[in-house]
Amino acid sequence: MKRREFLRNTVPAGVLLPSLISGFSFRAFGADSPVMQSLLMPVTETDHVFVIIQLNGGNDGLNMVVPIENFGNYANARPNIFIPEKSLLALNGKSGLHPAMTGLKAMYDKGLLNVVQSVGYPQPSFSHFRATDIWMSASDSNQVVNSGWAGRYLNYEYPNFPNGYPNATMTDPLAIQIGSTTSLTLQGPVISMGMSISNTSNFYQLLNGIEDPAPDTPAGKELTYIRLVSEQTQQYATVIKAAATNTVQQVSYPINNSLGDQLKIVARLIKGGLQTRIYMVNYGGFDTHSAQVDNSDTTIGKHANLLMNVSDAIKAFQDDLKFLGVDNRVVGMTFSEFGRRIKSNGSTGTDHGSAAPLFVFGKNVLGGVLGNTPDIPANATVNDNLPFQYDFRSIYSTILANWLCVKESDLNQIMLKNFQLLPIVNAGSCGKAVNLSGDQLISNYPNPFVNNTVISFTTAGGHTLIQIMDTLGRVITNLVDQDYTAGTYSVVLNGERLAPGIYYARLQNLTQQQVRTMVKAR
Repeated sequence: MKRREFLRNTVPAGVLLPSLISGFSFRAFGADSPVMQSLLMPVTETDHVFVIIQLNGGNDGLNMVVPIENFGNYANARPNIFIPEKSLLALNGKSGLHPAMTGLKAMYDKGLLNVVQSVGYPQPSFSHFRATDIWMSASDSNQVVNSGWAGRYLNYEYPNFPNGYPNATMTDPLAIQIGSTTSLTLQGPVISMGMSISNTSNFYQLLNGIEDPAPDTPAGKELTYIRLVSEQTQQYATVIKAAATNTVQQVSYPINNSLGDQLKIVARLIKGGLQTRIYMVNYGGFDTHSAQVDNSDTTIGKHANLLMNVSDAIKAFQDDLKFLGVDNRVVGMTFSEFGRRIKSNGSTGTDHGSAAPLFVFGKNVLGGVLGNTPDIPANATVNDNLPFQYDFRSIYSTILANWLCVKESDLNQIMLKNFQLLPIVNAGSCGKAVNLSGDQLISNYPNPFVNNTVISFTTAGGHTLIQIMDTLGRVITNLVDQDYTAGTYSVVLNGERLAPGIYYARLQNLTQQQVRTMVKAR
């Protein structure tokens, strides 16, 4: 059997330990072994922690963060599921949270929540599996990358893992995922950089006692590797149990809330002293093709319950972090593999879409709403999608640079290319925080246009990108993609071959981005 086949078939199945905390078991994973090198110290000295909350199924962002500015068009597009304006929890006067999300509204009012509008990427996938892979790997949609963005970061910090770990410098797991097997997000270039805590009742029996010499064969080398993973798992289980024991008292979490149960363990381990930098949890049920709302009251129902659980769990988690005295060290983020279509379907639900808002939260988050309120067409069709304003990889890049303190020279290698940094988190000791301008940076004339239109844009200098997108959220062309000196410029969009309809021009320049709606007339 080939080495990679052996590891693929054997190690990912998992090495489990008996239940240690709240009925959960521990699982350590691996996929390959790097060549043994001398042990290196972590690149970055930081005690910052990043918590990732995955909302499985494709969350309906338009009913989560409702566009008050364009409420008439929103309600017209969703006559059977729209949330009444009077019920919304107002944010900035331009948008409002779903009424079930009172916990997150309280955090927003305290400056602990940043709502990032219309997050997506070019050429979106509407497949749950492929879209999830794209978000986890931080790849372009037309390429397959077998490592995760967080895994590449951890490999950058701990390049020899798993050889020599745990050690006196790093005694703890590099990353922990709760509630599932370790995902692609934590996969490094050659090996998974994390371990998972799952509530499964099945587990593999660990190798115990004195290790017999492994035979000098290819299979013997694999057996040695498996024993290494098993030994690490035992040692990590010890430090995790010790960390959990160190935290005795916590605030109350909502009952019958699996997300809250997971986040409670995360808070407990952070307070307990683990040096683990990344935690990942997940919460499912967001594939709401039907019965998304109650027929008699659209503010309640399946989706409302999901959003309430997310909001209540995050609020309890943030309160707990403050109670435990570690809230200054933690930033969290939600994400879902895609949003839903603008127009609702006939089953009081929504179908797979593209861009959607996400939340970044914590004491060191720059609170507020980032981005423009989504523009809803007056007569949205079943195929219409929101254009993305922010590439999701800009969120990751900002977290890496301004929270986990990755150097700019290394950021492109981890993220595979350059992405703009956003004003979502206080950079603190990592670097300089950034701010967005409120000026209009991109426009076009004439609008509507028949054949051609002149797009004018203002750049602060450096790399400037103008993308033309259709209503499905797909990038048709990169009209501008080059470096400029600071100033205002114009470029002609030849629209002769474009079908009549609505298009979007998206400007990205350093920390700035704006989207302009354009209409191609017949």
